Amino acid sequence: MQEKGLRVKGKMGNFLLIGLLIFVLLLSGCSPQAGSQAGVGKPTVKIGYVNWQEDIAVTYLWQVLLQEKGYDVQLRNLDVAPLYVGLSRGDLDLFLDAWLPVTQRTYWQRYRGKLEDLGVWYEGEAKVGLVVPQYVTINSIADLNKSQARFGGKIIGIDPGAGEMKTVEQAVKGYGLNYQLIPGSEAAMLAALGKAYREKQWIVVTGWSPHWMFAKYRLKYLADPKISFGQAENLHVLANKSFARKQPAVVNLLKNFKLSDRQVGSLESLLNTGMPPRDAAKKWLTDNQATVKEWLK
Repeated sequence: MQEKGLRVKGKMGNFLLIGLLIFVLLLSGCSPQAGSQAGVGKPTVKIGYVNWQEDIAVTYLWQVLLQEKGYDVQLRNLDVAPLYVGLSRGDLDLFLDAWLPVTQRTYWQRYRGKLEDLGVWYEGEAKVGLVVPQYVTINSIADLNKSQARFGGKIIGIDPGAGEMKTVEQAVKGYGLNYQLIPGSEAAMLAALGKAYREKQWIVVTGWSPHWMFAKYRLKYLADPKISFGQAENLHVLANKSFARKQPAVVNLLKNFKLSDRQVGSLESLLNTGMPPRDAAKKWLTDNQATVKEWLK
């Protein structure tokens, strides 16, 4: 009888233990912490961006806008080459600053089978080239070799993987320039430009439009008689094809996205004053409600 009693007590103990575990699980499921984690129950949008002023500006703009629509928007800062790889693999969903058809042509041709072009948000005025201060007395890339000493034989570039850098490399060869292209970052290029400008020194940098530096400094593009940099380009939104199929609502919003040169400049100017990107995005959206309503149609 004692052995049987022990068996009964053992079974009852097991039932009690199981009941206690179920009760704990139910409590944890009802706990406020379980439903308050970031992104829980929200559709996720992963946007890749490069440290270019216009890309930072529009990426944070859409992060704020999509978060207001109930999406969990995750941002990843990458160089342009790994960004295209991630976008093609589905590690990223969107890239909002594709320079086409020239600057990022190599990446587009390589990965276009896995990407979808959602359209142009900045049309016909995007330009890449070699930029100098207006006080520099030459006006053409073809004249650079004549003034090599004054420029120190250097062209100050940006991220080594950027499409702009590949285009500059081709221009250096095409014009037979005896110059060294110095890779770095947009921030390093702008610092070098600012220092040279203050001291009225000659400097040539890799530049592009739209960019706030043309508002801050008096600059000019060197003429490109060989058209090494091509004609003016458009800025496109690219999506991973799988994402485009799964999130048609986001795709439709982005297809309505358009900005003029003045609007891009006003957004970048907020960043240029030192305002954090999210704060700049929120202020711009508040100040431009009529434009935003057009996108949200």
